[in-house]
This record gives sequence, structure tokens and C-alpha cells, in this order.
Amino acid sequence: MHPTLHIDLLVILLTVAMAVGIAVKWIKVPYAIALVIVGLIIGLADFLPRFEMTPDLILLICLPALLFEASWNIDLSELKSNALPIGLFATLGVLITMLLCGFGMHYFAGLSISAAFLFGAMIAATDPISVIALFRKMGISKRLSLLIEGESLFNDGVAVALFQLTLAIILAGTVPSVPKTIIDFFFSIIGGTAVGCALGFGSTKLIRLFDDHLLETMLTTIVAYGSYLLAEQFNVSPVMAVISAGIVLGNYGSHTAMSSSTRLAVNSFWEYAAFVVNSLVFLLIGMQIKLELFAQYLIPLAIAIPTVIIGRAVAIYSLSLLLPKQSGYISWRWRHILVWGGVRGALCMALALSLPSNYAERDILVVLTFGVVLFTLLVPGLTLESLAKFLKIAKPDKAIEDHQRLKAQIIMNVRAMDYISQLQRSRTVSDVVCKQLHDELVEKQLQLTERMEEIHLTDESLRALEEMSTKRHVLELQKDALTDLVRTGVLTEESAAKIRLELDSQIQGLSW
Repeated sequence: MHPTLHIDLLVILLTVAMAVGIAVKWIKVPYAIALVIVGLIIGLADFLPRFEMTPDLILLICLPALLFEASWNIDLSELKSNALPIGLFATLGVLITMLLCGFGMHYFAGLSISAAFLFGAMIAATDPISVIALFRKMGISKRLSLLIEGESLFNDGVAVALFQLTLAIILAGTVPSVPKTIIDFFFSIIGGTAVGCALGFGSTKLIRLFDDHLLETMLTTIVAYGSYLLAEQFNVSPVMAVISAGIVLGNYGSHTAMSSSTRLAVNSFWEYAAFVVNSLVFLLIGMQIKLELFAQYLIPLAIAIPTVIIGRAVAIYSLSLLLPKQSGYISWRWRHILVWGGVRGALCMALALSLPSNYAERDILVVLTFGVVLFTLLVPGLTLESLAKFLKIAKPDKAIEDHQRLKAQIIMNVRAMDYISQLQRSRTVSDVVCKQLHDELVEKQLQLTERMEEIHLTDESLRALEEMSTKRHVLELQKDALTDLVRTGVLTEESAAKIRLELDSQIQGLSW
């Protein structure tokens, strides 16, 4: 295809994605799933030229952006408090899923043992983008969202490492040494984490030398893709490198070396970048589906889908029993959501497409992987909201909703009064009109504040929640002021580091 046609197709795909985004405002279907459905229709009807989803497109262009944006925004203190369940699901959970899928596909679908375990490794990584978006819309617990998002971040790294290790063993054609395999696996994970942390801390030092939101945004882009490429050069996990770099920059670098305005600019850039990449990826997933190949491998696919779901269920339910009830406990209702919300996405497809073209069972593995991805996106993806409502975890607290709505009205009223004061000072509106409008707003503000006090008196938990939120915001503002003091030379970096540690300790000490 001529290069200009690629640009034409990109513009068309972005236009389609935007149209779908507008449509889902009225049609109650998750955006990501709607894109897959539209992509499927486009692919079946041949509306657009066929555009192949290559491993390089996903692994080298899309994946670093998605991983970095997710890790940049994840809260390290909350991640620490849920480290045990996330760690178990992302490591042992991936291994359990891989083994169960491998044995299931070997004994029931007739795949060779090597191909079966390759399939298990490819399909173990979850992609919760559509699930998280649904959770935010429904007001589901922030901790449940964090469990799914945190697990997905880290199980990507583990699944890719297991896939590469399994593929290397198969291509070598030798029986592996168990100790060496374990050492290679941990070397890949730990090595990738070390590369990412080194780049994250190094770039933080560099950011302190200048204050320019465009340069700092560019630096985060270099770190996101540079950590991936550098990790590949060292033969360690590129996924873990990007994740650790994003966590360091998002939780340390952005708060200690960036001004608040720069942090806002960087957040906006990565939010948009991830949105564009996700839109294109989900649209392309639908366009890749070839129903004639599904028909050819219908029986193995019919076995693969329940096998993957059972593998996920065994992993989640069994590992949840290991969590202590004092900390890290996950209720049974949440476990059901974790199982059904374990949808698969672009990473699984990229790993399948990266199989060598001369590998004997490549075609069936690609079809099985694409089939499982399509099924989990459409079936659990479209029924998860109903399941959450049935389990009664989707209904947001009415008191919290009322409190948030009242708080928003008070803030809007204050801004309106500030605007009236500006008009009066500028003499662009007569004093009589300004006074009349101001008095009306003051009266309304008194009514709103009285209602807020009533809510606080009737529900003590809301007052405590508001207190914690305000304290956290105040501490974050103090950290921003600390960064400005260092930039202007009022305070040395060494002195600021000590104060910053105290503030971080206070922030982490806040319970929600």
C-alpha cells in the first residue's frame, strides 16, 4: 500500500472512532466494545482496504503508550496497600491460567503440548480498558477498579515473559533445565523493572534542570518508548520497564520535579495519546476478524473459550482464599466480577501474530486467540454491567451522590459571585444590577451551605470523607509549593527532600 493511503486510512479510522464516541453518548454500549463491533462490521463488509494488525504496530507503537499512561496515573500508595492480591493474581494467577489452558487445550482440543502452553501464555494477559471505563460510569468501588487495573498492568509483563520463554524453549527443541528457566524468568522481570526505575529516576533529575511543559512532555515520551527499546537490548522485560518507569515518573518525578501546570499538561497529553491508541486498537481488532477461519476451527474454539474462563476462575477463586481477612480480603461478589471482567485484548493478538511463520500450528493459535479476544470483549464486556447490578455492587451511595452534587453547586455559585465582583470592579455593568445579582447568589449560597451542614450532621462518614479529601489536597498543594521554592532558589533540594518525605508520609497515612 502506498504511504499516502496509510494516512488516508488513519484519518478515516479516527473519524469512525469519533463518530462511535459520539454515538455511545446515546447508545448505552461501552466505547471500546462499540469500536470492536463497528470494526467487525467494516471488516465483514469490506468498506475499507484491509489493514493488517502487525506485532510491531501493537508491541512497539501502541503498547508503550498504553502501559505508560496507565502506570503514570496509578496511585503508588494505593498500589502498595493492595500489593498482595495484585501480586498474586499477576504472577501465580498468570501461571495457573497458563497451565490450565495448556493442559485443557492439549487433552480436549488436540493441540500439541508445546502449542497448548504457548496458547496458555498468550491468553493469560488481561486487558481491562473497557471494564475500567464501565466501572467509572457505574460508580463502582475505586479499590475494585485498582485491583483489575493493577493486575492487568503487571500480568502483561509476566505473560509476555512466559510467552517468550516458552517460545524460545520450543524453537531450541531441547528439554529445559527447570532452575535455569526459573532464573531466566526472574532475571527478565527484575531486569526490566530495574531498567525502568533507572530511567524514571534519571529523567526526574533531568526535569529539575528546566521548567518547560513541552520539553517535559517530550521527555516522558522518550522515557516511555526508550525504556521499552532499552529493555529489549538487554533482553529483559520491556513491559516491566515501561510500567516501572511510568510509576516512578507519575508518583515521584511529577510531584517533585514538575510544576502543577506542567503536570496538568503532561496528564492531558497522555490521556489523549492513550485515548487515540485505544480507539485505533479496538477498531482494528474488529477489522482483523475473519469468520471463515473461525468456521474452520470451530470445535477447538468452542473448547478454548470455556477453558480460558475456567482457568481464570480457578486462578482468582483459589488465590483469593490465600488473602488474609485483616488486609487484602476480597469478597465473593468482587471475585465474580474479577473472573468475568478478565477480558482479553490487543496484547494477546500481538503475541499470536508474532509467532514464526514456519511454526506448524501458527494458524490455529492465531484463530483461537482472536476468537477468545472477540468473545471476552463482546460477551463479558456487554454483560458485566448486568452482573454488577445483580450482585448489588453497581449502585452508588445516594448520600455520596447528593453530597457531590451539592458541593458542585456551591463551587459554581462561588465562581459566579467572583465573576459578578469582577464586573463590578471593571464598571462594565451597573452597580445596581451587580448588587441585585450578588444578593441573589448570596441567598442561594446560604441555602446550599445549610443543606451541606445538614448532610454532615446526618451522615458522619461523609464529613470524614470530605475531611480526608481536603487534607490530601492541602498536602498536595504544599508539595507543589515546595517544588516552586526549589526552582526559585529559596530552598535547597536537600532540605526540600526531607520536607517532601514528611508530606508523603502524611499523605500515605490518610485512610479512605
